[in-house]
Amino acid sequence: MLIEKPTISETRRSFAWSIPDSYNIGVDICDRIAARTPNAPAIIDVAEDGGFQTYSFTDLRVASNRLAHVLRAWVEQGDRVAVLLPQCIETATAHIAITKMGCIALPLFTLFGPEALHHRLCDSGARVVITNRAGARQLAGLRASLPDLSVILSIDGACDDARDMHALCAAQPDTFTPVTTHADDPAILIYTSGTTGAPKGALHAHRVLLGHLPGVEMSHDFFPQPGDRIWTPADWAWIGGLLDVLMPALHHGVPVVACRFSKFTAKAAFDLIRTHDIRNAFLPPTALKLMRLDTPDIPVPMRSVASGGETLGRELIAWGQQVFGTTINEFYGQTECNMIVSSCAAVEPAEPGVMGFAVPGHEVAVIDEENAQLCPVDAEGSIAVRAPDPVMFLEYWNNPDATAAKFITIDGGKWLLTGDKGCETQSGRIRFIGRDDDIISSGGYRIGPAEIEDCLLTHPAVSLAGVVGKPDPIRGSVVAAYIQLADGQIGSEALAQDIAAHVKSRLAAYEYPRVVRFIDDMPMTTTGKIIRAALRKRAEKEANND
Repeated sequence: MLIEKPTISETRRSFAWSIPDSYNIGVDICDRIAARTPNAPAIIDVAEDGGFQTYSFTDLRVASNRLAHVLRAWVEQGDRVAVLLPQCIETATAHIAITKMGCIALPLFTLFGPEALHHRLCDSGARVVITNRAGARQLAGLRASLPDLSVILSIDGACDDARDMHALCAAQPDTFTPVTTHADDPAILIYTSGTTGAPKGALHAHRVLLGHLPGVEMSHDFFPQPGDRIWTPADWAWIGGLLDVLMPALHHGVPVVACRFSKFTAKAAFDLIRTHDIRNAFLPPTALKLMRLDTPDIPVPMRSVASGGETLGRELIAWGQQVFGTTINEFYGQTECNMIVSSCAAVEPAEPGVMGFAVPGHEVAVIDEENAQLCPVDAEGSIAVRAPDPVMFLEYWNNPDATAAKFITIDGGKWLLTGDKGCETQSGRIRFIGRDDDIISSGGYRIGPAEIEDCLLTHPAVSLAGVVGKPDPIRGSVVAAYIQLADGQIGSEALAQDIAAHVKSRLAAYEYPRVVRFIDDMPMTTTGKIIRAALRKRAEKEANND
């Protein structure tokens, strides 16, 4: 744990990693705490109608042990098990059981469409999917093209060729001997969209949780403190929900409120915080902006609020101080190497527009890639992290070339390139400048254009498609598609809506283009590649004229 000192520099000097050789995420966040405080609350599972049930660490241990016995019929150590569920007790149970078995958890977002699900399940070779009735219905149409998939388990009972998970678990013993895993053994596989080709799977080791802890503790003003209780609207299928909130909180024995709204509203969020006495939250910038539009008359005091994915401005920070009674701490990272930069208002006042300091334990620098050297203060370059690092991914799944391209060597040392541009300020903080590639940051999601463009090309009216981010005051950016129509097609509002729906039904609801523009000539290089920079300029001009 971080030890609070008067300055960030002193806090950094007092910190040292302690990564054991043998380490298992499931044992750490469940069995270890259950042995110490068996009846302590672990998950407060809130239903859509507001009803809730509290589960203890003993409940988690028993449920995960029984599920591990069930899974043994189909998987062995190293196999991939997918979790296609929203925030709920079964999601936590599944991740604990999978990691205690030495298998690899594959988190999947419930808003994924069939093509997004198929790629991830096929590429990973997942043997089992744990889901609900809605997920089982989607998977039924994909089953024939997933030869590695042995069984689908549903938390809602048997349906659509899925077996009843709870019925199977009820017949199992409540004790289980976890597999002995090493800190560097693989544990979690999270797919992240790139700029070219299909999404890549970032493979993480068990140590990734320990690597997250300093950043979580720093962004929540030295988490945990007595009485802490945490929640996030971010889905637990994303690294921000899973490893910034759920797992670190359970590691520290802090209760987690599980509640994923079908539609996020400011009122629902404020009501949830009040009702369940939530003292800590990770709120993405889009959530904060929506909450600011519907500010309550009475403040909603919290001990800590963290945010990441987009730089916060002075006004939003001031609003947070007024409404929450605390300074929103901004943090930074990515799926491959998360929680590496953070502010910490408990020690140093926030500097609006600047992400924060390198988190203790992580060496973050701004690099001149062309000359393979570190940049001087205030000079723009590529944000990079020195390897090895406990929070850093092992590799891209089945993609050694992409893995190698992620690193650069400087003076004999290896650095991971985040793909973001930034600079180091005079105060030692890191300022974010922009993406070094075509990733779109929208509503807290990082979206790669290539998968969307490929999907657009399957629409019969589309000849060419270029996808970029269009600046948006609430979401940061929205997905904008520029379409060159096939011969004989005529652009219309109805066609634009049909093209957007085509993507939404196949990939994910957050990936569909909210803006569809028909153009006569697609900007292309002489080698036939779309010039997305030209499309971005066009999108920026449109945004300025809106």
